[in-house]
Amino acid sequence: MRRTVLLLTAFALTLVSIAATAQFRNYRGLAPGQLPEERTGFTFCRLQYTEVRRESLGQGWETDFPMADQNLMVRLSELTKTEVTWNRRSGPAHAIVRPTDPELFLCPFLFASDVGTVGFTAEEARYLREYLLKGGLLWVDDFWGPRAWSHWVDQVRQILPDQPIVQLEMDHPLFSTFYFVERVPQIPSIQFWRGNGGQTSERGYQSAEPTVSGIFDEHGRLLVIMSHNTDIADGWEREGEDFAFFHAFSPHGYAVGVNVAIWSMTH
Repeated sequence: MRRTVLLLTAFALTLVSIAATAQFRNYRGLAPGQLPEERTGFTFCRLQYTEVRRESLGQGWETDFPMADQNLMVRLSELTKTEVTWNRRSGPAHAIVRPTDPELFLCPFLFASDVGTVGFTAEEARYLREYLLKGGLLWVDDFWGPRAWSHWVDQVRQILPDQPIVQLEMDHPLFSTFYFVERVPQIPSIQFWRGNGGQTSERGYQSAEPTVSGIFDEHGRLLVIMSHNTDIADGWEREGEDFAFFHAFSPHGYAVGVNVAIWSMTH
């Protein structure tokens, strides 16, 4: 417990000291399906999908884009020894990929937000299943309450119909890959937090408990990570907009993000 608190305190102080250096840079991302020609390290790949329904406070696949993607890459390079793919002119070279883009298979790390709105075709599900079974990792984040959960489960069952969904306990090694994470942080959107007196559950009692669940293959390899009833990426995206929000949420959000990024490159 003490070690974790000291780590997060040092982490927060480090972020405070460098927060101004990475905020609101005019980074230029890549067009869908286009990855950097020369990748020298970690590349944040975001899944562009078709939205078939709406969720309150969500913006579909573009939720928290692009600052969350860029800031996680910056922090990963600053807080660890991990190299990230960098464009000298525009900053961290993050990427956008569609489910059927061949470039999908060049992304060991794939992130999707607001997945309570996603709709996959049979072809897209087949590509994503092949991607995951060949070694890819998909992390889905920022979907709240039972309706969004039920919709996402229906969609992911098209991809992986037989593998069970398992809630990850806090002793799972994912939570100690780099930082010690003792609880799943509930991070709300900054708009909800400001407009509701600092509350964190965006769907009230229906989303009171944040969880991280996973889907594994038959060999025990983690294929899909699902952070539900929390918006981990908003802690990255909004780190420089409000000091109180940053202090309350960003260190915890980055601890989870750094752990998942390193996990994707080592498993």
